[in-house]
Amino acid sequence: MLLINQERITNYWEKRAGNYSEKIMTDMNSFKKEAWKEIITEYKGNDCSDALDIGTGPGFFPIIMSELGFSVTGVDCSKEMINEAESNINIAGYNATFSQTDCHELPFEDESFDFIICRNLVWTLVSPDKAYKEWYRVLRKGGRLVVIDANWFLRLSDDLSQKKYEQSQERAREMGYLDKEITKNQQEECNNIAKKLPLTYEKRPEWDKKSLLDVGFKNLNINEDITDKVYDNRQKVLYSYAPLFLISAEK
Repeated sequence: MLLINQERITNYWEKRAGNYSEKIMTDMNSFKKEAWKEIITEYKGNDCSDALDIGTGPGFFPIIMSELGFSVTGVDCSKEMINEAESNINIAGYNATFSQTDCHELPFEDESFDFIICRNLVWTLVSPDKAYKEWYRVLRKGGRLVVIDANWFLRLSDDLSQKKYEQSQERAREMGYLDKEITKNQQEECNNIAKKLPLTYEKRPEWDKKSLLDVGFKNLNINEDITDKVYDNRQKVLYSYAPLFLISAEK
């Protein structure tokens, strides 16, 4: 049985908030900002006004969605991430509502949002199927959910994925692209946490498709690799073992 304390997961992201905040400010001044705006515009659907960013981190998407005219709410399990998000949205000159909360149990009424987006979070969840059910609850009828993620730690349970990971890291090392955003101790802790998370042992987005349909979502659209749109050259090498996928689904 996989058992992990949510507090341990939260503590891990608390310690990474500062580095993540620096990273999104760099991304804001690169091609990635416009790339993500194009993706959000493509997948958001029509007549959207109220947006929820789940796992908002330091507030990258709330800034982008504010520029697109959304009224934005961001949630994250980490208080430090929320603090960074509030600071970054203020610096950008926009307003958004932020809340430290468990995304498995959101503090919102049924059908509160037209659009929900979530990037690089679902793999961290102790009960992702429960989370999808909760997100369905707070989405309005006809609203869209967009999930962006990758098989980040499938390598811990799949030999082929591990081989691809090792090859990507060797190539990144040769090109001077090794990840400097995370310390050795943080990487070890992340691995230890991932070993106790359910999606480490599932191939995605196949798992997500089944789970979303079971919850009640419909009209699924799956793009299994969007890396060319949103990654720079360094990221394309460093993370080539786990292509970034996108799933959109409608309530």
